[in-house]
Amino acid sequence: MSLLVKETQQELRRRIIDALGRAVANGQLPAEPIPDFNIEKPSNSANGDFSANVALAGARAFKMAPRAIAQAVVDNFDLQGSLFERVEIAGPGFLNFYLSQQYYSEIIKDVFAKGADYGKSDFGKGKSVIVEFVSANPTGPMHIGNARGGAIGDCLASVLEWAGYDVAREFYVNDAGNQIEKFGISLEARYLQLYKDGVELPEDAYHGADITEHAKAFAEQFGDKYVDCSSDERKKALVDFALPKNIAGLERDLLSYRIKYDNWFKESTLHNNGAVDEIIEKFKALGVTYEQDGALWFKASEFGNDKDVVLIRANGIPTYIVPDIAYHYNKLETRGFTKAVDVLGADHHGYVPRMKAALKALGIDDNRLDCVIMQMVRLVRNGETIKLSKRSGKAITLTTLLEEVPIDAARFFFNLREPNSHFDFDLDLAVQENSQNPVYYVQYAHARICSILKKAQAEGVTLRTPTDAELNMLTSPEEQELVRHLSILTDEIVAAAKAYDPAKITHFVIELATLFHKFYNAQRVMVDDEGLMQARLSLCVAVRDTIKNVLTMMKVDAPESM
Repeated sequence: MSLLVKETQQELRRRIIDALGRAVANGQLPAEPIPDFNIEKPSNSANGDFSANVALAGARAFKMAPRAIAQAVVDNFDLQGSLFERVEIAGPGFLNFYLSQQYYSEIIKDVFAKGADYGKSDFGKGKSVIVEFVSANPTGPMHIGNARGGAIGDCLASVLEWAGYDVAREFYVNDAGNQIEKFGISLEARYLQLYKDGVELPEDAYHGADITEHAKAFAEQFGDKYVDCSSDERKKALVDFALPKNIAGLERDLLSYRIKYDNWFKESTLHNNGAVDEIIEKFKALGVTYEQDGALWFKASEFGNDKDVVLIRANGIPTYIVPDIAYHYNKLETRGFTKAVDVLGADHHGYVPRMKAALKALGIDDNRLDCVIMQMVRLVRNGETIKLSKRSGKAITLTTLLEEVPIDAARFFFNLREPNSHFDFDLDLAVQENSQNPVYYVQYAHARICSILKKAQAEGVTLRTPTDAELNMLTSPEEQELVRHLSILTDEIVAAAKAYDPAKITHFVIELATLFHKFYNAQRVMVDDEGLMQARLSLCVAVRDTIKNVLTMMKVDAPESM
């Protein structure tokens, strides 16, 4: 929560405890230890700005009816010098506290004081977090699921930064293993087809048009040099030619999507520096492996997984899980991040318990690994789902999506729902320039405020810092509702960080835009009363700056005109 909200809540707790002390001193309550109680913000503002359950929590200790305890607190509660104007008893004994007008003025002043940092907190205490996301297979272009993963992962990293964590963004490049072998086979077939008849592309190979393009580019550079050499030499030459181009393409496409990674970590480094072999030796030394049918197994069922896991196949080749274990060991132990957060696709539900079991076996607290499971995306046009086919090479990629949909819309839309929910991406809605389009709706609120301020200046109004008395004139329900929403930004960012759900921030800024439009339609800003006008202009500035802060965090533009 913001410092002001936090201090107000702490002050309320102190004053409740003081009221209980006075009630004991004057004999209204028995001399018993003060019970632990909660202070919360009611979802309905009609029930106050803060609510405390102290009377219900103290019923057993004081051996009294909760409403009688509540009345004793009310009788002895000191409002003098506080930001509260009244307290009421509700239901079986809840205490509802209502903030004074001065509190709302302090919120606006707090927004101005924090400026571009409004919303930030030290909740994370600078703990180091590595967020790994997208990590698309480098054997082909990024698909629509990667587009969602990119928007979610990057915004999540920003949310964690604003919540006070030291964040690193990382892309894990799977440049080793089965997919690279398949990549080589696919390239080889397409290359040989340029020079020989009857060469078939295996059914389980990559059929995308990008494979053919790589093979043609390779042939343009090397001709038939590799036609008659060994298959292994040919495949290695093709992979060494095409893979770096693909990785560079991934980096280029993600930069165009406003995603810049702190590190691109290659799986091959784990094989080359012996880290994969070291993991196997660690497991053996810990006595958590056994051999069966010529394969080496990990006793994963002893560490929370539903079954044991093969580490090395009978043919001596490690399974994909081994380098992944080495990678997570590298993140948490070698590099020492406090927490690793993986944004994974919907097909990784079984992967998570396997990885956590491996970490437990290695003596690492598996709670240091958190995984965000992201559900599938459906592209919708004209109300119908667009069928995708990676096999035919006609799938909509990140690049083709951004050719059709503005980057702002793509990043915003993919964060409209929590990651673990299925999402229909409406291509028609994403390009509309009206209030039905949520990103346009929010950006329009920002642009509208900029227009209001420009018009005021054009009419000779000089914006200045209003006095407390002037800010205290913002008493309409629309004004108070708007300021109350401004006050929860820090709380919402922390909640989003805790839940690994950037959609909470998207919802916050949509609601902020809604409340601003509601205020603007109900209250004139340019009124004759100069003090009230300055207060309302200041409220507009506070809303504008807060919208910009949120959109900046999401790497979405905040235009001044539309």
